[in-house]
Amino acid sequence: MFPFFSRSKMSDAPEVNPAPAKTHEPHPLDALTGGAFSAATSGERASRIRDWLATQPEHEQLQEVFKELSGRDKGAARAVRERLDEIRRAKGQEVIAAEWAEKAQVLLAAPKLNIADALAWQRDAAKAGAPLSREPLSVLKVQVADRVKVIEDLQHRVQVQREAAVLLAQRIEVLSTKSWRDAQAALELLRADVARWQEQAQELTGDASWASVEARFPPLLDASRTQLLVVWEAFQPALAQAVAAAEDVNAPLPPVPVWADELRTARGLPTEAAAAAAAAAAKPARVAKPKVAPEVIEKAAHSVREALAVLEKETAEGHGKASAGAAAALRAVLKVHGKHIDSALEQQVHTALVAAGELEGWQRWSADQVREDLVAKAEALLNRPEGQALGGRKMQETLRNLREQWKQADQGGAPNHSLWKKFDEACNAAHKVVEAWLDKIRTEAAEHKAQRLALIEEVKAWAQEHANSGDWKAINRALHQFGDRWREGGHVGEKLFAELQPLWKQAISMAAAPLEAAQKESLARRHAMIDEAMALGAAPTLRIDAVKALQQRWQAEAQTVPLDRKHEQKLWDAFRKPIDEAFNRKSADRERAVTELSARDRVVLEASKALEAANASGDAQQIRAAMQALEAALRGQAQAAEAVATAQKDAQAHSEAQAGALPVATEGGAGESAETPDGGEVAEVATPAPAAPKPAARPVVAVRGDDRPGMKKDAPAAAGRGARPGDRRDGRPGDRDGARGPRGDGRMGDRADRGGRFGERPAFEDRGPRLGDTAFRAQREAMEHAQLALKKLAAQAHGEALTQLLTAWEKRDAALVPGTQDLGSGVTASVRSAWTQALTAAPKGDAAEALLRLEMAAEAPTPAEHIAARRMLQLQLLTRRNDPAPAQTWGQDVARVLASSSDAGNARRLQNVLKTLLRK
Repeated sequence: MFPFFSRSKMSDAPEVNPAPAKTHEPHPLDALTGGAFSAATSGERASRIRDWLATQPEHEQLQEVFKELSGRDKGAARAVRERLDEIRRAKGQEVIAAEWAEKAQVLLAAPKLNIADALAWQRDAAKAGAPLSREPLSVLKVQVADRVKVIEDLQHRVQVQREAAVLLAQRIEVLSTKSWRDAQAALELLRADVARWQEQAQELTGDASWASVEARFPPLLDASRTQLLVVWEAFQPALAQAVAAAEDVNAPLPPVPVWADELRTARGLPTEAAAAAAAAAAKPARVAKPKVAPEVIEKAAHSVREALAVLEKETAEGHGKASAGAAAALRAVLKVHGKHIDSALEQQVHTALVAAGELEGWQRWSADQVREDLVAKAEALLNRPEGQALGGRKMQETLRNLREQWKQADQGGAPNHSLWKKFDEACNAAHKVVEAWLDKIRTEAAEHKAQRLALIEEVKAWAQEHANSGDWKAINRALHQFGDRWREGGHVGEKLFAELQPLWKQAISMAAAPLEAAQKESLARRHAMIDEAMALGAAPTLRIDAVKALQQRWQAEAQTVPLDRKHEQKLWDAFRKPIDEAFNRKSADRERAVTELSARDRVVLEASKALEAANASGDAQQIRAAMQALEAALRGQAQAAEAVATAQKDAQAHSEAQAGALPVATEGGAGESAETPDGGEVAEVATPAPAAPKPAARPVVAVRGDDRPGMKKDAPAAAGRGARPGDRRDGRPGDRDGARGPRGDGRMGDRADRGGRFGERPAFEDRGPRLGDTAFRAQREAMEHAQLALKKLAAQAHGEALTQLLTAWEKRDAALVPGTQDLGSGVTASVRSAWTQALTAAPKGDAAEALLRLEMAAEAPTPAEHIAARRMLQLQLLTRRNDPAPAQTWGQDVARVLASSSDAGNARRLQNVLKTLLRK
């Protein structure tokens, strides 16, 4: 025998060998992350991960922690993943920054910096995602911008120096029109200005960035220097000669007319103008120059203006080569008609010629820039990275585009043969790829031609083989397959395709000829069936059997001879349309008969509308009253039917009572005479009782075979009722129920008093005629909306009661506690009284344990900081076997909470649990 323990397993005595508590080994990464892997909650784990990330850990540590943490807590691992992504983006930006920094350093190190290249560097770097706001790109961007600013400043200063040279020349010219003494007084100041201008010009040309200035500015500065020096060098000797002539009478006069006249006047000699006039008077009269005809002057001005307009138009549009030709044409016109035009038109011509010359120089430089870019693109076609080489067609299109761009560049300026040689060599080297591709295309075209010719011969052979076949579906399928193979036969040239296409059409037409003939006959048969369908649909009575037979014939025809899908669908729609219209008419008549509202339907509809209006009002009493009214309307017809049935039963019972009141016949029969007490005979009954109508036979549902009368051997059959049907008929010659008297009003006689076969269950209510579809749907939707509205109102009332209870706790006012009806069926009067007493007294006690019990009763979550306390309380409750569960004492626990002081956290916890408990 097995030994029994002397102590029960459920006793409170501790076990001899208690099981050791489970000890969790620390995770290897806890020391690194500050205990993130051993944290109890996800929030604490995420907080420790953030603290660890603030220490800037290494990239390898981040990867290791993310690998371990992503499988445990994705929320906490998100911060580690974001840090890894940030490091990855930073590394990518470092690579991009190094690349663009190198390009910027190349730009800055170049002796000649193009402003367009500098601006393009900053734009392309921004597009590539380079961090321009961080070093070293931020410093390089500032350096490039400063370099561009210096170059632009130099160009601006060149223009200023040009204007200053013009002003100095104008000052010298103005001094030559005044007295030589004024020129002598302004000589030193003018000499200082000229020297300063030359120093500034020398500073411009000696600047380190002068080589980066655009090509049109150095010629402007040189021209201004040359013009100013020529005027200045002519002005100084003339002034010195004037001073010497003033001091010495025999000295020669200066070449300046104004100064010479002034010196002649000082010497007492006539001026040059007076001497010329005297000489002219002394000379004989010269023959007057013939006047030019106005027509000649007008013609010359017209010719010059036409050439000038052409030049100005080409210059404005920027056409360098066309402007050069127009300028040459204008110069040729000036050689012929220049002496017949006025000074204003001549000045306009000179201005246009100067502008055309500047445009020609600019266009030549810009065209060379474009050509150099095209040469670089052509050379880069064969130097693309691995895996990015251009195919034959793409290479051909690219070369064609490059040559078109070169032609456009030649139209804008003079040709550059050296650049053209480089460009042509690069394009010819790249064109070898195109030649190889073209050879491949020719080989494939030959193969495709052979395949297509073989397919044409195959179609011809197939057509001869299946000329007498009757399987039209297989023929149609084969023809479609031949068509697909022809379309997928590969690419051939347009000329070759034009030669092969007629051969293919001839072969496929010969193969499809039998099918087309069969389709033509099938179309005739289908049109005939469409006419039959129209005749059946137009008939006053729809013959369903004829429609089915016609549809079967159509399906058989469609299965035998296939047609084009769209054409067949159109024929089917035309065939189905009259039949569908006939069925629709029949359905419409049936629906019209169904949709006619009866009196009961109208009452139900009106009650449904009233219920919908009550639902919209939001009043629970009105909604319930409207629901009762709708239920009464639904029962109204059943009550009327019940009244009719009751009247019929009363009439039947009255007739049976009259039949029972008549004299009962003897067993001998209705024709035998009855004897008097003294042995005499009385007259035979002349008027027998009228025979009752034979009730309708009812099907036998169940027959018990063990307790029927006469079936048990120890129980004799009841008198007057034989065990066989013949005996029962003999025992009741007059009426089946004559011996038992009239039956009760109920269907089952006196059994109806016992509640029928199923005890006290009431019979099914007769609901009367069926509702129409409109009325049925209306009452169903109204009932559903009413139930939803009542649920919503109940939820609102529950929330208001809960809010009032929390307000009463906060204000310590027992008068604000809702009534028992508002709180629900779960709160009894005694529980509410305990709540009001708790609110009436002064705050006391601690609600921590009561709140934990309430959260257990409501199965609600506990805040993170109280989870340990809840677990401890659950362990304590396990040891208290006879104490009631929290779900049974939640009313007393609420009273303990209300007796304590109110705060926001406890109020929120109490609200969460009461949402659930008050609804139970």
